[in-house]
Amino acid sequence: MVQADYRQLNGIALAYLGDAAYEVYIRQHLLTKGISKPTKLQHIATHYVSAKAQAALIDLMKEDKLLSDEEWSYFKRGRNANSHTHAKNTSVMTYRISTGFEAVMGYLKLAGKEERLAELAQWCIKQVEAGRTAHEK
Repeated sequence: MVQADYRQLNGIALAYLGDAAYEVYIRQHLLTKGISKPTKLQHIATHYVSAKAQAALIDLMKEDKLLSDEEWSYFKRGRNANSHTHAKNTSVMTYRISTGFEAVMGYLKLAGKEERLAELAQWCIKQVEAGRTAHEK
């Protein structure tokens, strides 16, 4: 099986994987907190994985100078990608920013940068739980 070079993938493809990679961290985090009812899990997870929350996290990452230049380039690849879909209940710009967020996560996963992916996911969890995301306000 020939493996695609992540450096050649478009932002939407990176975001496709990044969405799943980030959500695994969120789901695991919620389960370790003892939350086990599916409807409650789904409701609480949206505080972490919604387009609004992810866009707010990107703003915080910029403020905290958290991402490397390379990670920012993957964010821009995702944000600027031409998507034919958009999220319900959010603006096109918020959706595009969240796609950039997911593209960073997808890049880290495909590049084998598991420690960095875990570091960013844990940082995001802390920000959401501290109420620093717009979704929480």
